[in-house]
Amino acid sequence: MQSVTLIIDKRRELSVKYKKLLENKLSKVILSKNFISAMKIIQDKEPDLIIISDSIDSDLGDYCKKIRALTYNMRPVIVALSKSSEIQDRLNALANGADDFLSEPVNNEEFVMRMKAHLRREFESNLDNKQLLPNNSYSMRALKRVLTSKESWACLYISIENFKNYRETYTELASDKLVQTFCAVMQSSLNEDDYLGGISENEFLIITNSIKAEKIANFLTFAFDSVAKKFYSQQDLKRGYVMIEGDDFAGRRAGFVHTTIGVVTNEFQKYTDTNQLLTALVNIHNLANLPDRSNYLIERAKISGENSVELNKYNNKIFVIEPDEAMNVLLKTILELQGYEAKILNDLEEFENENIKPAIIILDAGNAENLKGLKFCKILRENPEFASTKIIVTSIFHDKELVLNCGADLYLPKPYELSNLIKWVRTFIDEVNFK
Repeated sequence: MQSVTLIIDKRRELSVKYKKLLENKLSKVILSKNFISAMKIIQDKEPDLIIISDSIDSDLGDYCKKIRALTYNMRPVIVALSKSSEIQDRLNALANGADDFLSEPVNNEEFVMRMKAHLRREFESNLDNKQLLPNNSYSMRALKRVLTSKESWACLYISIENFKNYRETYTELASDKLVQTFCAVMQSSLNEDDYLGGISENEFLIITNSIKAEKIANFLTFAFDSVAKKFYSQQDLKRGYVMIEGDDFAGRRAGFVHTTIGVVTNEFQKYTDTNQLLTALVNIHNLANLPDRSNYLIERAKISGENSVELNKYNNKIFVIEPDEAMNVLLKTILELQGYEAKILNDLEEFENENIKPAIIILDAGNAENLKGLKFCKILRENPEFASTKIIVTSIFHDKELVLNCGADLYLPKPYELSNLIKWVRTFIDEVNFK
């Protein structure tokens, strides 16, 4: 992404000279003749560097103080230019918020190198230590700048799914290596005109032109799936999932990491602020998310009428299959007290009669001889209608891998603490409704 420099100077010839010295492919320079127009530019573009001359009809230190107050949340570099070489004038400007003071006339080469050094320091101060990418604050600044661009652009909202599960199992060091590898892959797909920055520890933002956007998204999904397998043990790859150790010897089944990419352009809709743009990016990204593989989705022109899309309702329905009648009553009562809609069911036919599929099924595995519950679990997991339903299998025999291999999302050995079960129920309800 281009850095943005604002020059506030009434003198036409000198301001144009400074602009020519500083402007290049990676640095955009904007001129302003007065402080009022400069304020609008500062709010819209959030420049990295502001050069202000004492040709403005006011005290230079006073203007530096006003700019610093206006930009308290982004803190750009402020350089004061003055015809004066008096030490008191230097001290006044520096004391009121300027980061540097130059007396005119200035040497052209020194001027350029000083400004480059300030821009480099500003950029490096916004780098994330692990990703080595611009941080969330700088990425939001990039989004704000792209809104005022007259050229076609595209934003890619990229995430690594199942990242927290991977970090919990393989340690923070391994997850950092995974992120750094993916960052290198993303950088290899871009050129110097594009922007790549971080949003969170496993979310990223790319800004490019609308022509390249789909090619980049297609390459990143392919490249991530090709690289990700190298970050897992052969045991997990052979098993087909990751087993996460939980409380009280519980075990959770978790899928492998994959990437999801949502792409928004200004081709079909004009965005007015960063919140609107960010909301559109998150929405298209969530639509692109698949449970077990990488995918991308690009915003297209709307071809449907009003109210043509039905929003998913909040699902807090829980089905319980438990041979112990007393336990059935206890579970139903506890779950309903927690605000969930609990129902006791006995077989698959009762499931098929339900219009709304449950968010969670709590299923007893059966005894060690017939494993009826595990067979039932396999049937449910193979049914596409229950693809988003979380299955918690409770069992008196302690074979964690056998239970998870049948498709359970969580293995919970009996006897278990009800508080532990409620904790998992709360986690899964959130995943079903908000992922």
